[in-house]
Amino acid sequence: MLALGTIAVILVLWSTFSRPLDRRGITSAMVFLLAGLLVGVSALGLFRVELESAVAEGVAELALVLLLFSDAMRLDLRSLRHEISWPVRLLLVGLPLSLLAGMGAGVLVFPEMALGSVFLLSTMLVATDAALGQKVVTDDAVPARVRQALDVESGLNDGLAVPFFLVALDIANAELVGGVPSAVVRNAASQIGWGLLGGLVAGVAGGLLFRLAERRGWLGGGWRQILPLASAVLAFAIAGGLGGSGFIAAFAGGMAFGRSSGEHGAAGLFTDETGDLLAAVVWIGFGALVIGPVLTHITWQVVLYAVLSLTVVRMVPVALALLRSGARAPTVAFIGWFGPRGLASLVFGLLVLERGVPEESTLLATVVVTVGLSVLLHGITSVPLVARYHRWYEQHVAATPQAEEAVPASLPRRRRQFTARDLERLVRADRPE
Repeated sequence: MLALGTIAVILVLWSTFSRPLDRRGITSAMVFLLAGLLVGVSALGLFRVELESAVAEGVAELALVLLLFSDAMRLDLRSLRHEISWPVRLLLVGLPLSLLAGMGAGVLVFPEMALGSVFLLSTMLVATDAALGQKVVTDDAVPARVRQALDVESGLNDGLAVPFFLVALDIANAELVGGVPSAVVRNAASQIGWGLLGGLVAGVAGGLLFRLAERRGWLGGGWRQILPLASAVLAFAIAGGLGGSGFIAAFAGGMAFGRSSGEHGAAGLFTDETGDLLAAVVWIGFGALVIGPVLTHITWQVVLYAVLSLTVVRMVPVALALLRSGARAPTVAFIGWFGPRGLASLVFGLLVLERGVPEESTLLATVVVTVGLSVLLHGITSVPLVARYHRWYEQHVAATPQAEEAVPASLPRRRRQFTARDLERLVRADRPE
């Protein structure tokens, strides 16, 4: 109960001061991670609980699923299909190149580590975090096309990384049957195919039922918020039962729900906030229970790989992916830098902890340091770098009105753009005539 009360106090304090802190670039993940670390190492024993990897993994996965679903729910598919070139480049060119770059960096930094473990480490850190990137993709100072590219990339790349991660996990444990290319293809087909099927089934069915219930007046105001959340969980469950990626299912399901229901706004508020709440618990637990035990395994090689992962391993593949796209160097650098690592990497780390692999301690320490640095560095640089990039963009567009960065792009409704009027409408929907 003491741990639960400690979490509640941390959440109350953040909620109270969240707006002024957020304006200064101090993100919720930064605060929760630091608060968790402080209570975890405190001599007062405020956070003494056992870390059950299965439970922690489930909470982290559910948090990511809800955030992916709610983000995707706000996308306009009809507009997006005409503006997809930059996200496609980042996903189909940048992601594989990042995997290769991560392996190359691992071989150089950890020369004694087995190649299978190096491959596993690269897959664990290739996905970016949609939640941690919200500070950038919701800022109007960033061009819409840049925000769209980052938003769609972060929504899909963690799901696309799952097949590579599962193959790497089998290789590291010497459990792989058949060749690596065929195993990757099989896993990719299974994860993506069943993930898309699960997401589309749950998203379309939930969206159509939502639209029907809205039209007939069957949907109570409170349950109007529950239906999208239940659809997100259903997409995840169907995909998992079939052997597909729950992350791909969540993103695909959110897009399908938004399209079939015609609802891209306030109906996803509860799903969004529930995801944020679960993510907050994950970050507090990460700081309190995970960072401390891995401190003894942190070496200069671990720190070096973490720095390379956030810079060269991410930014060079992004630059290559955006060659001949029309994006100028400041835009390429901006997109390359803002690829934060977060919940997906933590989920992968918990799976490694559960399965047990050779050199597990080094792998987990590297993931922990990389995610911790990402939370800190991407948080504190978001405000100044957005301001600097905005100044360059205004000058660039003034001189070159037809710049690629200035091409209009459809964007989802911002996660925090729900007003008192939206909430009043939700309450009224549940009132009897």
